[in-house]
Amino acid sequence: MSRLFSAALCALFVFSMTTVDASAADAKAGAAVYKSSCESCHKTGMMGAPKVGDKADWAARVKTGMPTLLSHSTKGYTGKKGMMPAKGGNAKLTDVQIANAVEYMVQSSK
Repeated sequence: MSRLFSAALCALFVFSMTTVDASAADAKAGAAVYKSSCESCHKTGMMGAPKVGDKADWAARVKTGMPTLLSHSTKGYTGKKGMMPAKGGNAKLTDVQIANAVEYMVQSSK
């Protein structure tokens, strides 16, 4: 097996281990992350953040799908209504914690 092929397989394996399975997100665990890192913006609508519990505010975002919501939440996003800093400005959060918090906010806003 060539070194290039081996390196590609290793990179693929590492990437597969670091991606978050959106279907495995845990809203219950996300409540604590929301309270500690997300609530300051998503409770008040600061910087255009969709308010948790506001169905209309979340409807269009939910339609984009969890992979898009997770990407915007982890990498950051600037849109027509506002912006989302990467990981809500808390670089210590893991992708799993972000996924759980997003799941909590989505479930609380349906």
